[in-house]
Amino acid sequence: MTTSAFISINPATMTKFVKNSEIKSNWYEIDAKGAVVGRLATVISKIIRGKNKTNYTPHMDDGDFVVVKNIDQIKFTGKKFSDKKYYKHTGYPGGIKITSPEKLSEKKPGETLKLAVKRMLPGGVLGKKQLTKLKIYPGNDHPHSAQNPQSIDLLKLNSKNIARS
Repeated sequence: MTTSAFISINPATMTKFVKNSEIKSNWYEIDAKGAVVGRLATVISKIIRGKNKTNYTPHMDDGDFVVVKNIDQIKFTGKKFSDKKYYKHTGYPGGIKITSPEKLSEKKPGETLKLAVKRMLPGGVLGKKQLTKLKIYPGNDHPHSAQNPQSIDLLKLNSKNIARS
């Protein structure tokens, strides 16, 4: 017994996907002076992925650019600055490399934040492409002032975003 069924689809209830031609990337500027690393990384990863937009599409790069300044004044809570460990393996037997944020910030000041954001993004090609939208600078000046970035105040988002010393 066969019956032919006609399914009517209402266009208003269909999921709308964003096309590449419809994507518009904005620029945001965050002052990391006194900011907690993990909380700052969550804010940045949401903006880079595009989760702050109403037309978020998980499989596309529709996020915005983020410029982080004063990265040399970033804070860790507790004893994480000296006790936390980052592990990296070279691929050879016995090739595990261990470093702390204290040693890492001496060589590369923004690498701790970059690692935190990288681990919050998806793995693979999409995550690598989205990570290129993160611009980190140790001082107050950056070369992206021509893009007129909108300033984001971390303290207004949540009072715990800024470390109290």
